[in-house]
Amino acid sequence: MTIDLALDSHLVILGLLLVFAIAHSGLAALRPRGEKLIGPRLYRVLFALVSLPLAVILIVYFFNHRYDGLQLWQVQGVPGVKPAVWILSAISFLFLYPATFNLLEIAAVQKPQVHLYETGIIRITRHPQMVGQVIWCIAHTLWIGTSFTLVTSLGLVLHHLFGVWHGDRRLQARFGESFETIKSRTSIIPFLAILQKRQTLDLLEFLRPSYVGVVIFTGLLWEIHPFLMRVTKNIYW
Repeated sequence: MTIDLALDSHLVILGLLLVFAIAHSGLAALRPRGEKLIGPRLYRVLFALVSLPLAVILIVYFFNHRYDGLQLWQVQGVPGVKPAVWILSAISFLFLYPATFNLLEIAAVQKPQVHLYETGIIRITRHPQMVGQVIWCIAHTLWIGTSFTLVTSLGLVLHHLFGVWHGDRRLQARFGESFETIKSRTSIIPFLAILQKRQTLDLLEFLRPSYVGVVIFTGLLWEIHPFLMRVTKNIYW
């Protein structure tokens, strides 16, 4: 691949990330108004119909172009790197998917609601999805080592850092003093509130189906990962 084409793919992934960020964060910001107009369930469906296809396009494009650009480092043959990447990836999923606490709400079977949580992963960090995304990006950028993957990771992290500010702002607007109370007892930086004695860690809270599901999902992903790579090669973009 020529340098020009590689640079083109870098710009394309940044453009796709920007479109996804605008759509995802924009619909999240419009949720209170949207739910009043069409109801929580229908708005959840609308959110999914917009966000999921954009996410799939991003993932497929990343898979197909992950080795574009400059090879900044190559550590795939270094002993211990591959299991470290998989362990970091598994940990990232535990942070990335706390929303699986109520799958019926996610699927809009039950009425979707905005919750204030202060249990489980939230005791470690108030923004687990941001932390999970950072861990995932570190793991995959380390493994692949290309400029394309580095650019993608920087874009993803910036989007999630914006999500930290945006999410706190929306929760403050919705819950007011109740959110401020939880904010005072939690932290953005993992384990900081625990170290500062503002929060305690209850490991028993992690014994719930959602976390078991994430562990099973990670195991399945390990098994089907080569298959996913082969499938996405058949999609030419």
